[in-house]
Amino acid sequence: QVQLVESGGGLVQAGGSLRLSCAASGRTFSRYTMGWFRQAPGKEREFVAVIGWSGGDTDYADSVKGRFTISRDNAKNTVYLQMNSLKPEDTAVYYCAAYGPQAIPKISTALRAYDSWGQGTQVTVSS
Repeated sequence: QVQLVESGGGLVQAGGSLRLSCAASGRTFSRYTMGWFRQAPGKEREFVAVIGWSGGDTDYADSVKGRFTISRDNAKNTVYLQMNSLKPEDTAVYYCAAYGPQAIPKISTALRAYDSWGQGTQVTVSS
């Protein structure tokens, strides 16, 4: 497992942008699949985006495609979530998650696949 710490959340108006960061501990970060999930009040935690080892393999929830971009910097042990054109329905606590280290790179959108989680960062989008 790795230790994950998110940052970058806050309050933004609809149409605005935020960039979330997730710093990971550990020397094998480059062999972890990294994901972002979110949980709105009264709702279950849901998948947002995932990125594979090298950054070339990504997937997104339909609700954020074209607006959010996930990326990673393995030299800095950090994964990012650039969020543009934010909507009030994007309001949630955003969690960074990881699973690995893997012998073979494979991404997953399933919450149950992830075994390391950050503490979450609040994103609030006002209308």
